[in-house]
Amino acid sequence: MLEATIQQEVPVPIIPNPPEPNLTVDDMYRDHHLMVFRTAHRITGNAADAEDVLQTVFLRMVRRNDRREDSADIIERPENYLRRAAVHAALDLVRARRSNADMDLERLPATSGSRPDEGDLREVLRHALSELPARSAEIFTLRFFEGLTNPEIASALGISSITVAVTLHRTRRALQNKLRMPS
Repeated sequence: MLEATIQQEVPVPIIPNPPEPNLTVDDMYRDHHLMVFRTAHRITGNAADAEDVLQTVFLRMVRRNDRREDSADIIERPENYLRRAAVHAALDLVRARRSNADMDLERLPATSGSRPDEGDLREVLRHALSELPARSAEIFTLRFFEGLTNPEIASALGISSITVAVTLHRTRRALQNKLRMPS
């Protein structure tokens, strides 16, 4: 009897995100600004940069609306769209900072021995992520910073779960190689 009910259950999406008609940029800001800020903060590591990313994302939306009438209406899944925009804008900010001050793994300050502290490791990870291709960095960020599952990422990006899994595997391997500390 239990098997019959399990087979009839319909999976409930974790990210409830049905198309929302007639949204304005103000509506999108009110509904999603905290998510955009948190996403940016996880990537950039500080509140000031996260606020810059938040402003950038919504300024781009305003400019987009100025160029095209009803353009906020065309965004079918605003939460997915804004999360991706936040990831890209945050990675752009980290990349810009990296190009201004490249971080060398050998120059990392070590605390009481040969291992860097957690803050140093986060900073190195941010810089290593900024060197990855955009899609790889986006998928890694959505999985490990935002906590989305592979099927949720696949749905948000319009790709297969297998593509997500393979990209995550390759990205983790690339990051491990970049972050491997010399012994």
